[in-house]
Amino acid sequence: MSVRDVLSPFTAWKNLFRDPVSIADPLKRQAAPRYRGFHQNDMEKCIGCGTCETICQNGAIDMLPVEGIPTKQGDSGLRPRIDYGRCCWCALCVDVCMTQSLTMSNAYTWVESDPDKFRFTPGVDKKHWDDAELGYVRPEGHRLTGELRVHMPEMEPDVRIGSFAEIVDGYSVEQAVLEADRCVSCGLCVATCPTHMAIPQYIAAIRDGNYDLGLKLLYDSNPFSGICGRVCTHKCETTCAARHEGDPIAIRWLKRHIMDQVTFDQITRVVGQPAASTGKKVAIIGAGPGGLTAAFDLAKQGHSVTVYEALAAPGGMTRWGIPEYRLPYDVIDRDVDVIRSLGVDIRCNTRVGKDVSLEDLRNNNDAVLLGLGLQLGRATRIPGSDHPDVRKAVDLLRQATANEDFGTPRQAVVIGGGNVAMDIARTLARLQKTAYGEVRVTLTALEDINHFLADPEEIKEAGEEGVIILDARGPQQVVVEDGKVTGLKTWRVKAIFDEQGRFAPSYDEADEQFHQGSMIVEAIGQMTDASLLGDELTERLTWNRGRIQIDAGGRTSESWLWAVGDMVHGPDVVTAVADGHRVAASMHANLVLKEQSK
Repeated sequence: MSVRDVLSPFTAWKNLFRDPVSIADPLKRQAAPRYRGFHQNDMEKCIGCGTCETICQNGAIDMLPVEGIPTKQGDSGLRPRIDYGRCCWCALCVDVCMTQSLTMSNAYTWVESDPDKFRFTPGVDKKHWDDAELGYVRPEGHRLTGELRVHMPEMEPDVRIGSFAEIVDGYSVEQAVLEADRCVSCGLCVATCPTHMAIPQYIAAIRDGNYDLGLKLLYDSNPFSGICGRVCTHKCETTCAARHEGDPIAIRWLKRHIMDQVTFDQITRVVGQPAASTGKKVAIIGAGPGGLTAAFDLAKQGHSVTVYEALAAPGGMTRWGIPEYRLPYDVIDRDVDVIRSLGVDIRCNTRVGKDVSLEDLRNNNDAVLLGLGLQLGRATRIPGSDHPDVRKAVDLLRQATANEDFGTPRQAVVIGGGNVAMDIARTLARLQKTAYGEVRVTLTALEDINHFLADPEEIKEAGEEGVIILDARGPQQVVVEDGKVTGLKTWRVKAIFDEQGRFAPSYDEADEQFHQGSMIVEAIGQMTDASLLGDELTERLTWNRGRIQIDAGGRTSESWLWAVGDMVHGPDVVTAVADGHRVAASMHANLVLKEQSK
């Protein structure tokens, strides 16, 4: 020990006569304007995403339900409860908050004798600092996650218009990891997804490079992940917390990325083998996503499943209604082949009611499932619409898939503002470009462009490919001269619905336009061809506004018959998949009950 070590304690005596640094009465001291004090939460902004709970490394935040705050789309109904026995006031919860609802007042004194009081829900449990104007908020421009989604590479318009090759390239591994890094695992997307896919978990698997886990998570809830990775309506992205401060996470593209990285053998290993045979037989009519999802589940449970498909290949409207530039046929084939690998027998070119009777299916099986799509187009019924050159979009898309020549028009007018209208307009544009070297397609719709039912990217891409899009135009007459269609007359739409909210378009007749075209294509809606049911069964079934009425499990009023998919809930692939799971569970329970009752 040195002399300095011995004397060092006595050097403190030099401070004896200095003014004290401490404050005599700290209870009256005003904290700095941006001091990280007690928490505040703006209930009008908070969506209960739970990013604050996820980021808190001390476990000081729990998401709990709050009376009077309901769960709804985009809002979990939960709110953060803070435990000040664990909080270290690091403010990471404030920095990560996507809606900037969470802040910190500059209040720092709070005296309570009950320790439980120091666990509270800001904004709900009223505190004296709730209205404090000073305190820590996230600094302008300070972000813990990326604001913009990683750009998805795609083919340029002048290149893609010359073929039906797939437009979107898909993320590379590096791009997918960057996009996955933007996700804070809030989970709001899970509640919005009809199949409740484990979205935060499969995105985390991408981040970790664990594609086997990602694949398993996809197939736990969606056997059509290849298809949905390309054409899902991705409603999950509309509730993504990230959209409050930038772009939503590219959930659909990340699903596709996993499927693009794995082989067919990997998929079949993850899916596994079916259970031991139950001896029960199920017939499914229609090889669309709803029927085939039910087939997937039922086959895994050990039932013998036969699917009857009227057309030449399975996939339903995903194959026969969506052009290949959006959904390549080999992607459909791979998803379907996985289902075949479980022993599902898919018989194409077999029309029920013609090649096999519905009565035979009933008699030779323990249960029957209707999985019919929306194969028929609706008509405008305006003057001249009965002309042979006034065509239905669904018919033309089916012919295009089958590579049939339906007579590509030099000039065409499409009526409609949904995805089907965009699909046929863009299909015609490609055929015209190949046949004539130019695009001459006009699309008219009742809605203004901000209210089109089509996906925004479809509208954008159609415009890039030369389709002329005219909104707020109502079709009035197909003009026919010398027996030939020459075009369409439209009036400007003033309103689509009346004061009671009923569909009753009104027009400005003075604003009339004529759109030249030798073919008019109606794309204003679709319906199911249920003629295979026959008059007697149709009469016995219960109907609701043109759709078969079913119970919660998809069972019709006939005990042996279930229904699923587009014919029940309208056109949406992922909803059809969710229906397929639900109906399969109902059918399985019924088949087990039948066996037990023997």
